Amino acid sequence: MFSVTGMQGFELFSVAHIAVLIVFFAACCALVYFSKKRKKHQQMIKWTLFILLPACEISSHIWLILTNQWEVSDLPLQLCSISTVLAIYLFLKKNEKVFYLFYFFATLPPILAMVTPEMVYTFPHFRFIEYFLHHSVLPLTALYFILYEGYRVPRNAILFTYITVNIIAVPIFILNQLLGTNFFYLANPTESKTILTFFGTGIMYYINLEIAALIVFGITYIPLGVLQRRDNQKAEGDIGNGGS
Repeated sequence: MFSVTGMQGFELFSVAHIAVLIVFFAACCALVYFSKKRKKHQQMIKWTLFILLPACEISSHIWLILTNQWEVSDLPLQLCSISTVLAIYLFLKKNEKVFYLFYFFATLPPILAMVTPEMVYTFPHFRFIEYFLHHSVLPLTALYFILYEGYRVPRNAILFTYITVNIIAVPIFILNQLLGTNFFYLANPTESKTILTFFGTGIMYYINLEIAALIVFGITYIPLGVLQRRDNQKAEGDIGNGGS
């Protein structure tokens, strides 16, 4: 289960892969269902997510260290690691702008990472479980903040997040050049065959990354845009009923 060389041979859309995707979407549905009884379940859900996020991150590094695999490229500077830090901060302190970043970082990107994972190990290897659990907990946490703590994202948050990501990308790009790493996948696509594999090379790779970021942010905003519109209609209806 913890071997470096054993239990390899992950297959895309195998039974195990499809099963974890189904479990993830079932968990999303459960989170929506339990939001109807928010007061009864909120604290349990909150602390479960709060504990799982750092547990996934820390256990991954412990496994890498104990198996003599840890390298500078494993520094917690990938999008999911940064999202984990943002989530922990939000659990401790309410902040709308931090949530804007967290929502766009931790919703669709982790889901896409689960659909086309950079994975070699099969179930029930530790790395398989940790990877899918971590990438599941992030969007579940975003859903928790929306349903249970009332966070919303305005349309202009797309531009705010896009600019912020590009600002962050500058020192990350420089760090990649200095350390020979691939944080944010700014140096090259993933080694495994994922969506990034089709982005080309050279300048086209970066152009496609920029375009993809805008598309992903735009798609990610749609559910909250619909929810925000529904909230506004409800508020207008309440005002109308109160005034009549």
